[in-house]
Amino acid sequence: MTDSTYQFTRAITRRPAASVVNGLRAEDIGTPDLEQMLKDHAHYVATLKSTGADVIELPPLDGFPDALFVEDTALCLPKGAVLMRPGAPSRMGEVAQMAPTLRSTYSEVREITGPGHIEGGDILVTGREILVGRSARTDAEGVRELTAIVSDWGYRLREVFTPEGVLHFKTDCSLLDGETILSTERLDASGCFEGYRVIHTAPGEEACANTIRFNNLVLMPAGFPKTADILGKAGFEVVEINNGECAKLDGGMSCLSLRF
Repeated sequence: MTDSTYQFTRAITRRPAASVVNGLRAEDIGTPDLEQMLKDHAHYVATLKSTGADVIELPPLDGFPDALFVEDTALCLPKGAVLMRPGAPSRMGEVAQMAPTLRSTYSEVREITGPGHIEGGDILVTGREILVGRSARTDAEGVRELTAIVSDWGYRLREVFTPEGVLHFKTDCSLLDGETILSTERLDASGCFEGYRVIHTAPGEEACANTIRFNNLVLMPAGFPKTADILGKAGFEVVEINNGECAKLDGGMSCLSLRF
């Protein structure tokens, strides 16, 4: 694996539905403002397109309040796509809604059939391996089934563990380039990134650890100036996008797209 870890020609997004106000959340910090969320989502999509990528924009799914977080439904790799099996029961049906788009895009699509569960938010693809964090949404059986699929395609998968109280592995980390990871200090302290170059989020700014490197840009949540400055000084071109509404549903930059 090379720069394919962050160089993309296509992405899939889904517009938030009016039902997003009923989305899942670990703790209630307020109801999302749909109008603001739609504006932020449009800014996000426009930023992806600004790199020259083709963005497939799927329509809202009112029956699935969390469906805008498309990343959890699949893992997209150069050799094929894998349909996930979400650990949240209310999100299971989102996978069938995403499947036709991926089947029309990829020649090979496999799926996690169960009994285990796994969500895309727990998977970090780096330049040398696929890291999968066990969490409340991703269990040992799900990791085992994904390992068998990606091994068949020649990828190495390594299981790691997400800190207590953190929803997804990528809530606390993201890929900046093939060898560089942005991480909270608490996640890095677990030793899971040994051998990588790690940049820590600034103290008190742990909530911005979920960014995405998309071609020449790093998309990060707005409102975390110290971390934005750290990334800028490290040579990354940062675009800040308001994530205040998605954050009310535990959502971040990576959750909003499938990239390939």
